[in-house]
Amino acid sequence: MAGSSPPHPALRRAPRAPLIAAGGVFIAATVAVCLDLGVSGPQLASTVPAFLGFIADTMWPPDFSGLPDLLRATLLTIEVAFLGTLGATLVSLPLALLAARNLAPHPTVFAAVRFVITLCRAIPDFVFALMFVAALGLGPLPGVLGLALHSIGMLGKVYAERIEEIDPGPPEALAAVGAHHLQVVRLAVLPQVAPSLVANTLYRFDINIRSSIVLGIVGAGGVGFELVTALQALDYRRAAAVMVVVLGLVAVVETISNRIRRRYL
Repeated sequence: MAGSSPPHPALRRAPRAPLIAAGGVFIAATVAVCLDLGVSGPQLASTVPAFLGFIADTMWPPDFSGLPDLLRATLLTIEVAFLGTLGATLVSLPLALLAARNLAPHPTVFAAVRFVITLCRAIPDFVFALMFVAALGLGPLPGVLGLALHSIGMLGKVYAERIEEIDPGPPEALAAVGAHHLQVVRLAVLPQVAPSLVANTLYRFDINIRSSIVLGIVGAGGVGFELVTALQALDYRRAAAVMVVVLGLVAVVETISNRIRRRYL
């Protein structure tokens, strides 16, 4: 093309030595980890047919004789995920307003709230759930509280980051005409971040559906509890039915969530 010039020779020469070194380190680390864990290629190759044979011999066909109980457990799982996400949303939004650099009233408040959000994110939800099971006993409440606390760690962080990215013009204009802090937040901050907050909340609910299944295994009820009960009883056909229900639940929730995000956000 007229007026174009070939790239400078220095730009054509890729830094191959660092890439080769990084690749060598990665390969060496992979080999070392496999040796330490006793994992080998032949072992992995034999695992797949053995696993498929186990499914065919012990889990097929699934036993749906207890389907009404499974559906009730599935509803409980959805309720736990919903309440956990709702509680996290109600707490995360005010925390995010304090953890955003452009809205935090004082650096000390900013640092303290950020620490709380990081702490909630660092501790897994099932650890929170185990603590609440020990304190409150078995049931859905420990699952709700565990999901809510861990979700605060994610939602508080993404909410705060989105608030920090807003256009400063509208908040400054409202503040200049005498609007107080809550009016600025309600009229100039939330309208800018609302679509992002809703999208992230839906995404977190999608995650919490999966997490609530795991929490059922540690005693929080729901379809996860049905799964671990079937496995402990060596009732693998019923366990297969639970897995089919779980797969359907996750697929339906993800489909609905994606459609809402694409159509309205």
